[in-house]
Amino acid sequence: MPETIRIHDLAHPELTAIQRAAISHGEQQEIEFSEAAVLEAARQRTGLADFGPQDFRERLRLLLEEWGGDPDMTGSQRANLFGYLVRYASNRLLLQDQWRRHPEILAQEIRRPIIVAGLPRSGTTHLLNLLAADTRFRSLPLWESYEPVPLPGEPLLEDGEDPRYRRCAQAWEGMQQVTPLLAAMHPMHPDHIHEELELMGPDFASYNFEWLAPSPRWRDHYYQHDQTPHYQYMRDVLKLLQWRQGPDRWVLKCPQHLEQLPVLRSVFPDATCVVTHRDPVAVIQSAVTMVAYGYRMSRKRIDTRAIVEYWSDRIEHLLRACVRDRACFPASQSVDVLFHEFMADDLATVAKIYDVAGVELTTAAKAEMQAFIAAHPRGKEGKMAYDLQGDFGVDPAALRERFSFYFQQFPVRAETR
Repeated sequence: MPETIRIHDLAHPELTAIQRAAISHGEQQEIEFSEAAVLEAARQRTGLADFGPQDFRERLRLLLEEWGGDPDMTGSQRANLFGYLVRYASNRLLLQDQWRRHPEILAQEIRRPIIVAGLPRSGTTHLLNLLAADTRFRSLPLWESYEPVPLPGEPLLEDGEDPRYRRCAQAWEGMQQVTPLLAAMHPMHPDHIHEELELMGPDFASYNFEWLAPSPRWRDHYYQHDQTPHYQYMRDVLKLLQWRQGPDRWVLKCPQHLEQLPVLRSVFPDATCVVTHRDPVAVIQSAVTMVAYGYRMSRKRIDTRAIVEYWSDRIEHLLRACVRDRACFPASQSVDVLFHEFMADDLATVAKIYDVAGVELTTAAKAEMQAFIAAHPRGKEGKMAYDLQGDFGVDPAALRERFSFYFQQFPVRAETR
């Protein structure tokens, strides 16, 4: 039987020797947390200078100001975030260079993608990876999402491995050493099929930054601005990846799409949209436990109440937008997936999706999916045990009342009592 994992020190972490050493090392690093430093580091890394349209600078500055002014952020997290921003700025240079030198890339068409939209922790990751097991589709492995374009002149390693893959593998190995329980909650190995919102990173867009650090100013900026240009940017990165290597029909997923369904439809008008549905309370307790656990390395002080309040509000925003806009995708292009039904028979859910998407569920595709299921059994890395009341001081039943509007719209089964 898989090991049951219960984290008892979310609010007051009992750090391991490795964790203490990593935090101590981070405090000794001196980082110039500025726009100029990020962009110069990207230029040095790539040898390129053309960032393309300059509107991204406002968003980059907002992130730097918000994160740079956070007194509770550890030095190791500041270094980590600086690395994120440099990677995104580097990718922007590399992408802009490719589009300039190969304008035919933008003539590519993204045809009839299957796009999963659903709350985080609602089965979207398993569903996406299951669909991606069908090799007739193009999908986005984590290592490629982190570095869509190779660095100029960088050769393959002696064993033939792509250095981008190696860097991603090394980052995952380091994460497992420092925050080992993340493997049970959200594996991030290089072959893991990732969310395409990572491809908005070089445009310094998406709600992904909220997961990296407390970012209410960023959230408000995101709410106030039309996300269509950033979805178009992401689409153009998909075109580049498709141009580099097929197949040419994509399977994608991102929870953010729940609050951007009209934008998603405008950018991918012929997509099949798969919307997963799960008890929001179960989603919140899983998400806030994961966030709070990760904060032991990034925060000097952990306010569990603030975490649950922020993410309860964020999940409500996602779901209210979903209820409001769900009908923008017609029945001929969309499927609603209930979590408890998906968990009971995942291949039956896939068959339903394929029927709407006009894809034959072949014997070969079934075999590929069954091989994936066999290699990734549920709870392979351990089964998490949650306690929303004990860890966060929140009564699940009282929290569920906040989402009555959602339960009235979709026949979701309550999980957490």
